[in-house]
Amino acid sequence: MPRLIAIEWLKLKSYRPFWILMILYFVVLGLVLSGVGFFLEYLASMNGAEINGLDPSMVPFYDFADIWQNLTYMATYLNIFLGFIVVISITNEYSYKTIRQHIIDGLTRWEFLTSKLLIILTITVVNTLFVFILGLILGLIYSPVKGLDVIFTNADFLLAYFLDVGVFLTFALLVGMLIKRTGFAIVLLALYTFFLEPITALILSQIYPQYTFHQYFPIRAINNLIPVPFGKYAFQEVQDYVALGDVALVVAYAVLFIFLSYQLLKGRDISG
Repeated sequence: MPRLIAIEWLKLKSYRPFWILMILYFVVLGLVLSGVGFFLEYLASMNGAEINGLDPSMVPFYDFADIWQNLTYMATYLNIFLGFIVVISITNEYSYKTIRQHIIDGLTRWEFLTSKLLIILTITVVNTLFVFILGLILGLIYSPVKGLDVIFTNADFLLAYFLDVGVFLTFALLVGMLIKRTGFAIVLLALYTFFLEPITALILSQIYPQYTFHQYFPIRAINNLIPVPFGKYAFQEVQDYVALGDVALVVAYAVLFIFLSYQLLKGRDISG
């Protein structure tokens, strides 16, 4: 395993686009998550911006009772950019024929796939730690109640977020393995995530309203890990916990994505 990490590090450490994209991602993520308070204050300064009569600036977005679900839910909207980075990482292997050279040098196809999974794991861990540290800082600044007993209230959403990001990136890896061309793979990943699956699910829900199988599509299943939390601020009932059934389904998808990626890699001619 250290050898595989060293191989990936040698490729990435001097690959400027990777570092530029990662830095931009974390800057945008930090601005989005920390900017909610300013946005709520801006809404409060506008006439008629009340939410069911509630002053937006009074919404306890950063309270430790709510912060982990709120931040992780918002952060999932930026997963697509990490997906693009993973797609670029795998498609470059085909474009520059480095995958062929790795196999010639004695790396097995499973080891090659494992090296990519280790990069995904590293990105996911760093990303989750970033959200945790940022949430901790924002909570300590804005939350009226502090203490270890409340800081880690609903912190299981951080674990759900870790799983959310990691499994989505394995899906991006599969797309990159399947398409091999960077531009096409990025477009397909974006189209499937934001249009093809949601539209298909909507159509099926209208045709077969008595069934809920569209809830088990991969992107929908991943998104279900962290339910929309904001209805509670309009006095609506929301799911404020991570459902074990959703976790089990997403783990099954992770296994499926890795299996399919390996089958593609194993059955593909990389001599060209």
